[in-house]
Amino acid sequence: MNPHLKFLHPYPFEKLNRLKSDLIPPSSLSPINLSIGEPQHPTPDFITHALTQALAGLGKYPVTKGSDSLRKNIADWLMQRFQLPAESIDPNVHILPVNGTREALFAIAQTVINTEVKNPLVLMPNPFYQIYEGAALLAGAKPYYLNALSSSHFQPDFKAVPEAIWAQCQLLYLCSPANPSGTVLDAETFAYLIQLADEYDFIIASDECYSELYDNEPPLGLLQVCAQLGRLDFKRCLVFHSLSKRSNAPGLRSGFVAGDAAIMRDFLLYRTYHGCAMSPTVQAASAVAWADETHVQANRAAYQAKFDAMLAILQPVLSMSKPPAGFYLWPQVPVDDTEFARKLFETQNITVLPGSFLSRTTEDGVNPGQRHIRLALVASLAECEMAAQRIHEVMLHHYL
Repeated sequence: MNPHLKFLHPYPFEKLNRLKSDLIPPSSLSPINLSIGEPQHPTPDFITHALTQALAGLGKYPVTKGSDSLRKNIADWLMQRFQLPAESIDPNVHILPVNGTREALFAIAQTVINTEVKNPLVLMPNPFYQIYEGAALLAGAKPYYLNALSSSHFQPDFKAVPEAIWAQCQLLYLCSPANPSGTVLDAETFAYLIQLADEYDFIIASDECYSELYDNEPPLGLLQVCAQLGRLDFKRCLVFHSLSKRSNAPGLRSGFVAGDAAIMRDFLLYRTYHGCAMSPTVQAASAVAWADETHVQANRAAYQAKFDAMLAILQPVLSMSKPPAGFYLWPQVPVDDTEFARKLFETQNITVLPGSFLSRTTEDGVNPGQRHIRLALVASLAECEMAAQRIHEVMLHHYL
């Protein structure tokens, strides 16, 4: 057996199921699940139509590199969305379609980590998407956690990272907009990290799957900052995007990776052997999804309505603010986060995710997820308002 398997942690939702296993929620209250970031808005009809119209593709083996039309539409979207110079993204060398960002975020570590070098490190924000950690461990590297605390606007303090850590770093995972806080990196921070990547020769993997769910300003992307710096080779830089959140199509398992052509060439080699090519049917539906923005605007507005409704009810009783992007709320709670999650389920039939399940305790004894909960605003507006009212009631009756 792979010896690294023993280092994997249980997934957050396994922990959550165990946390709730001895509790019986009130049957008089309808269940509301705010724990998992699975979009519940309907997948747009034009995407499902394109999928069904392309069913003949099931009779063909897919090409790992993806169709020309899909890669062209992705390139056009990238250049328009992130204000990249015309023709700066070559669909033939800068882009690979993938079966959702989860698959790609895992696979990139297996591609780029060099275990012939002693003690390779993979740096990641803490809290984090657990795929980053698992990818690092199974690639034979050690995760190094960068605490994202309220004192630094829920972003890591990259300038506090010791030089010796950067020297061992082979891969840096970023998440902007962040899961779970929804905060975004600014151009200065991106530029600083690009400078460090050049100095210490590591790769930046920027997970931008929440980039289209924002409040006022579209979040910056890593390639956008590269272009601003005149780095149109995008050296050492990769971005990961998905249709799951942008287009309410999590079951489509469709996304892409884009960036440094040399890394993309090796990543294509890895994925060819991995056998993870996207179905031609899914490719056809994905191509039309990336070419349309109207459905994205409607989707974004629906989430903002839920943010406004929930915050109006919860801000008087819980410490939180509206994030600039994403679809999560990340409130601080008055007691241990697991205790609070149990109380909500036992008394209100609401399922939330304890923040400590998304993070690790670092050497200084800090777990940045403790006494936070993650609320995924994926339920309907009516259900989100109802959940907020129930949480408000719990706060009034038990903690205020």
